Amino acid sequence: MSEAQIQDTSSQAYERIQVKRAAGALGAEIAGVDLSKPLDDATFGEIHRAWLENNIIFFRDQDLTPDDHLAFARRFGDIHIHPFNKPLDDHPEVLEILKTEDEERNNGGRWHTDQMYTAKPAKGTMLYAREMPPYGGDTMFSNLYLGYEALSDGMKAMLSGLKGINNGDSRKHPSGLTRMEREKAGLGTLKQVVPPPDVQTISSHPIIRTHPETGRKALYVGSHTERFDGLTDEESAPILSYLMELTHRPEFTFRLRWEVGTLTLWDNRCCQHFAINDYTGFRRRVHKVTICGDTPF
Repeated sequence: MSEAQIQDTSSQAYERIQVKRAAGALGAEIAGVDLSKPLDDATFGEIHRAWLENNIIFFRDQDLTPDDHLAFARRFGDIHIHPFNKPLDDHPEVLEILKTEDEERNNGGRWHTDQMYTAKPAKGTMLYAREMPPYGGDTMFSNLYLGYEALSDGMKAMLSGLKGINNGDSRKHPSGLTRMEREKAGLGTLKQVVPPPDVQTISSHPIIRTHPETGRKALYVGSHTERFDGLTDEESAPILSYLMELTHRPEFTFRLRWEVGTLTLWDNRCCQHFAINDYTGFRRRVHKVTICGDTPF
């Protein structure tokens, strides 16, 4: 998208929805809409604009079936199928993420962006809360635009030509095990499947990517990033460590408190997330749908 095609819409008023900013860095609550009902194009257009302006948006008190969830997700694009995690039997485009009272580990407990190890990572993730603990289980989000803007000019210039190698099944996981090995050892958090042979699960993408809809630049790193393309692990490690710490400075983050009926949509092209594991002894169940993206540039 050229600069001429990118319009600054942040000053435009919303007429069909209410948008309340949730934090200084990113995040907004959307009210005045029932997502179980079809949306007219004007209302959807405002929701889409609010998403681009705030990186993550969330809706409270929604009563959604899996079909409702999918119908709303499809307004943003085709559904991205997770190559490793087993979906619901009756809804193969929906993942159920469940942590029971007896489990200690959770899913998503590292700073990451979804599916960045695929050739065309998911642009959006839509999570719906079905069961929540009485406290805890929040999700942290960070603004990768702000991470990029915090870099010195020299660091921006150095990173501009670098790509990251992102691996969806790396032994650099804190356990040192692959997904299947973790499942067999009783350390997994989701049932795993073998990816189809035509699905790429190790990919090289720019460390600084340009958002295809806003035209803004963002850091594009996460826990799936193993090293820089063309550099060794040892050469990459100090800079990657610095970038990861930079991306989730407190002033770049927003913490979402879930409630049953909350639906959240975040933009994987410009934010990371981290699922907090602080509710041992309670159940937490969410449904996850991801939306197809394009090749980062």
